[in-house]
Amino acid sequence: MLDDDLPPDPIGAALLRGDVLAELCPSRAILRQTTTRWAVLCLVALRRGEMRFSELRRGIGGISERMLARTLQDLAGHGLVTRTSHPVVPPHVDYALTPLGHDLAERVEALTRWIELNLARFPPASRGEEG
Repeated sequence: MLDDDLPPDPIGAALLRGDVLAELCPSRAILRQTTTRWAVLCLVALRRGEMRFSELRRGIGGISERMLARTLQDLAGHGLVTRTSHPVVPPHVDYALTPLGHDLAERVEALTRWIELNLARFPPASRGEEG
């Protein structure tokens, strides 16, 4: 029997194109790691251009150095961020979005803008306020 004669494999087909609703789809791991609060904020910050670690740390309120380092490492591992280390003292490391990272950052920034524009429509408790 030729491959063309085999019945369709819906799970295999879903995994090839990606189906985040499918339990075994690898896109879920990417979704989980790229849509954390800190990953989203790093992507949005880097849409402004290449930045040093210290610039990102100052620009993203509330993020610890450890969490920023871990988040940037995760984003780089997914091919979304590049890390360029310059051989100078003190160490100088630049972070920038890859083309794939730009594509994702554009989309998550649209989400963050929507949240900002609609903030007043959310119940106070979901905004971190006591009701």
